[in-house]
Amino acid sequence: MVSPSAFRIPLDELVFRASRSGGPGGQHVNTSSTRAEVRWNVRESQALNEAQRLWLLQRLRGRLDSRGWLRVVESRTRSQTRNREAATERLLQLVARALERPKPRKRSVVPGTERARRVAEKRKRGEVKRLRQPVRDDE
Repeated sequence: MVSPSAFRIPLDELVFRASRSGGPGGQHVNTSSTRAEVRWNVRESQALNEAQRLWLLQRLRGRLDSRGWLRVVESRTRSQTRNREAATERLLQLVARALERPKPRKRSVVPGTERARRVAEKRKRGEVKRLRQPVRDDE
């Protein structure tokens, strides 16, 4: 598998859109379209092999729409160009992080003395609870 840092998305696969950015203002205020949205279709991308596609669809399932589009929106600056660059960078980072394979978990070995200590604590706690119960006449 290709390392995430070596992964590149062709620019022709990215879809850009600009819209009005939110914020304070009244009528006819902040009418410039500085909010940038970048979208990329994971299902139809030619930049991915089948294993990468399946992995990304699984890892990014909460961020993808029903047709496989990944969408990132940026509106922090008042420049459409900077917002577009920031949104593209965030999308690339998101995909690179999602492509990383987590290291397999190594099962830790609990020492026998630790296991014995836990069991002793449980017995002690059980005894405390048993002694708190009301005394029954039938015993």
